[in-house]
Amino acid sequence: MNILLVDGYNIIGAWKELRVLKERKLKDARDRLIEMMAEYRAYTGWRVIVVFDAHQAPGTEKKNKSYDVEVLYTRENETADERIEKLTNELSNRRTQIHVATSDMTEQRLIFGQGALRISARELEIQMEEIQKNITKKVKAIQEQRPFSKIPLTDEVAEIFEKWRRGMK
Repeated sequence: MNILLVDGYNIIGAWKELRVLKERKLKDARDRLIEMMAEYRAYTGWRVIVVFDAHQAPGTEKKNKSYDVEVLYTRENETADERIEKLTNELSNRRTQIHVATSDMTEQRLIFGQGALRISARELEIQMEEIQKNITKKVKAIQEQRPFSKIPLTDEVAEIFEKWRRGMK
């Protein structure tokens, strides 16, 4: 099994689209990142956990699931880096490959030492762009496979035939 741990605010600060949203409203940037990670999860099948620092959303540790993505807000005196390190230790086993998405060099060194792989913010952004392109291609291919008449019909006649097909008059 593959697990992607995402340093939420690190990615928000690195991706242009999310930085622009953050300047207007931080919640919008968080929500957009979660939506994008849901697409990543749906496309790759990986378990995705997005970790946000508590200093941006004070309070006790909170966990929730949004779009089939696990979202974790750290405890008040805990950084996302610390929580990601703990998760890496907790989730590591022989059948699981952990990937950590962050551009924080210190964090990258620590997770390498724990056997996890790193994905820089830029690499994840490139992967997301590829995923978006592939999804668009698949949707277009499905749309092109729709049945069509081999006899050229006017829209009016095609509509009449469609009504007949559906049993309407």
